[in-house]
Amino acid sequence: MFTGIIETLGTITDTTLEGSNVHFDIISPITSDLKVDQSVAHNGVCLTVVAIDNQTYRVTAIDETLKKTNLKSWVKGRKVNLERCMPANGRFDGHIVQGHVDQVGKVDRIAEQDGSWIFDFSFDPNMGNVTVEKGSITINGTSLTCFNSKNGKFTVAIIPYTYEHTNFHELKVGDEVNLEFDVIGKYIQRIIRGYSE
Repeated sequence: MFTGIIETLGTITDTTLEGSNVHFDIISPITSDLKVDQSVAHNGVCLTVVAIDNQTYRVTAIDETLKKTNLKSWVKGRKVNLERCMPANGRFDGHIVQGHVDQVGKVDRIAEQDGSWIFDFSFDPNMGNVTVEKGSITINGTSLTCFNSKNGKFTVAIIPYTYEHTNFHELKVGDEVNLEFDVIGKYIQRIIRGYSE
């Protein structure tokens, strides 16, 4: 389980195709603290560390993950938000994040506003996911609060610290982002809709 509080940024140093899987080699300030078989959230996607070499480690994404997330567009030099699993005795600073991306969204607008940034996002509402006004959303692994919540659209405000210490400063209009919707909302949605669809 994660909290959506990004620890650091990693940089992709290489990508290797093997069958339908892709291996990503990533250099990061936390590599020396990692171990093989450890789960780390990468832009909100829970991936397993499969190899470590000095300050670089490797994770593998299967075809299903590539299809449903923005990992399919990752290239050498891309910055990635990183968060290790929350320790059992850790402080819960964000919200419950599973590391299971529900769908991708798109950056519609970026506006600077008195030292902070306003980001408008859209997503396909036909997949059944919803946001709630002042509710939680995870964008590229970052725990944030929604406002202007509409069908398939929402807005978040990014403070300077978050803008600088996550890959939000690299986002451009039209970019895809990984979205994980609030787990409590997802369970309520499933109870209401059932499995008849």
